[in-house]
Amino acid sequence: MSTIPTTPVTTPRPVETYPSRAVVDLDAVAHNLHVLRGRAPHSLQMAVVKAGAYGHGQLPVALAALGAGADWLGVAQVEEALELRAALDDAGVAREAAPILAWIAPSGQDWARAIEADIDLSVSWTWALAEIAAAARSLGRRARIHVKVDTGMSRAGSTPEDLPALASAVRTAVDGGQVELVGAWSHLSRADDPSPEGLASTAEHVALFESGLGVLAAAGLHPAIRHLSATAGALWHPEAHYDMVRIGIGMYGLSPDPVVAGSAELGLRPVMRLEAPLTSVKVVATDRPVSYGGTWRTPTRRWLGLVPLGYADGILRAASNCGPVTVLSAEGPVATHVVGRVCMDQFVVDLGPAREDQTSASPDAPARVGDTAVLFGDPAVGRVPSADQWARACGTINYEIVSRLGERVPRVHVHGGGTDEEEARA
Repeated sequence: MSTIPTTPVTTPRPVETYPSRAVVDLDAVAHNLHVLRGRAPHSLQMAVVKAGAYGHGQLPVALAALGAGADWLGVAQVEEALELRAALDDAGVAREAAPILAWIAPSGQDWARAIEADIDLSVSWTWALAEIAAAARSLGRRARIHVKVDTGMSRAGSTPEDLPALASAVRTAVDGGQVELVGAWSHLSRADDPSPEGLASTAEHVALFESGLGVLAAAGLHPAIRHLSATAGALWHPEAHYDMVRIGIGMYGLSPDPVVAGSAELGLRPVMRLEAPLTSVKVVATDRPVSYGGTWRTPTRRWLGLVPLGYADGILRAASNCGPVTVLSAEGPVATHVVGRVCMDQFVVDLGPAREDQTSASPDAPARVGDTAVLFGDPAVGRVPSADQWARACGTINYEIVSRLGERVPRVHVHGGGTDEEEARA
């Protein structure tokens, strides 16, 4: 029986006070982690909840992940880790049941606060190690670190040329009682690429990681947890599973590369459904411009609907004239798309041609004010668009579609998709 508490319902604002909402299915989070556990059954599983859990809500997703058996939590920024730790403490989650790794911090970070909060820290450079060791010395306790090896991403991580010096410094800090070396880790830059070039890149990354582990071993350092793979590595590169895999995009029910395999093919369930009620439904005459710049004009007399979401909510302007939307009308779903430019707070959708005898007040409109417009969700439920479709329309990736969703959109956390009544109460 899990000791993780029941996931609270949290939103930045009461859902009744804002027209749009992102419905987050926490049972889908658990399902996806279970599926991905099966792809790397012999490795620990880290649930990556950085950036507000990719826009889904950090604490509810973290609790759902721990309840589903995730062994670790991962975030990018140390400040994110501190906020998460405080929230987990308040929720009564024992720290030993929820180890957290954070991997980004500037020089001068309050390392002591991170050490006191039992945050594991990534170390790529000797200057970072020196600052962390000094903070640990001042507290009289060891800091827990994971050495990052640059295996070819050329971001953070110690290069093959720099790693011997870092390994020597870590050895000194371990011997001095300032740090405990918990892990060694890195990233794969092309794990989602099955082309010969992509496979060669991944093989090179694995070889460089092995070489880095050899440098650490030569200094007498043997990290207990080696981790190299994120979702793509967990799915497609068993040779890179090591002791732990970090599950990010897959936990949210999205594929790291839908061209290689989509969510449904992988057995994953998209976790987020973004929706808002229509705030206007009206008839507009033929050849009338729609939204700023008049980039779309009505080809005939048209029914148009207004959706209260815009680029201030994270809806990409690149979705102008193309973003897919399904309107759930009383007569059934209406598949449509954004017409005209996406504005700061709203956009327009085309609801189809209007007869000459129809007016905005006609009772036989294709949709009505208050009908729900779904931007993306699980296509297996209600024939709605997917985040992947939005990504293709906007020329980006599904990661950006969900993670950029603005804070003013309430997150409604439910189990099993929830009924309308349950979600309305959330």
